[in-house]
Amino acid sequence: MENLNVLYEDNQIIVVIKPHNIPTQADESKDKDLLSMVKEYVKVKYEKKGEAYIGMVQRLDRPTGGIVVFARTSKSANRLCEQLKDNTFHKTYYAIVDGVPKQKTGVLVNYLKKDSKTNKVTIVPALESGAKKAELEYKLLETNGKESLLEIQIKTGRSHQIRVQLSNIGLPICGDAKYNKNVKNFSNNMSLWAGKVNFVHPVSKDKLVFMVCPDTTSTAWNKFYIDKYFTR
Repeated sequence: MENLNVLYEDNQIIVVIKPHNIPTQADESKDKDLLSMVKEYVKVKYEKKGEAYIGMVQRLDRPTGGIVVFARTSKSANRLCEQLKDNTFHKTYYAIVDGVPKQKTGVLVNYLKKDSKTNKVTIVPALESGAKKAELEYKLLETNGKESLLEIQIKTGRSHQIRVQLSNIGLPICGDAKYNKNVKNFSNNMSLWAGKVNFVHPVSKDKLVFMVCPDTTSTAWNKFYIDKYFTR
């Protein structure tokens, strides 16, 4: 349960913060993953016998940090997944990228394909077997002429999509060892953060909004005054 930062919980959902470089769910690394941490937290806090049910609703890439929502019942999991399909579950990301976008706002639409052996995603023709459509919208918040702070809304939940699509237009994410050729060595400080989510509670139907600013004391995020974008 150590290091689990819980933003909200009730008998239907639990909302937590995923630190950078922790897997959302178990992978071949066998490192401690967020899903297991949440299960352990619920089991201990509520004295559950056996394994606690926690439903995966969304995932973040291992190097990405930020807000993750889990369901505590299968009914809530199904309803939240429906919101994701209907685009009524909104996720806002923040990224620091190398370079300055040519336009202050833009929509990127590509077709992506993942190589499971290398765990790397590439942009491919729409008709290629296994290609999946990926769409996002970005907005330039600030730039220092060398790097830029972007706000990003995704309309599809494809693996690595923000990282791949931004790199494709010459705006690779700072610290991204997989898709930024300027990064020579592995880093735990990839500058991609899931900072806001808003959705409808699966049972009460209340509109919920959660916002969390990344750690601005780290070298990855102290280049811009990002705090001001997290006020209601």
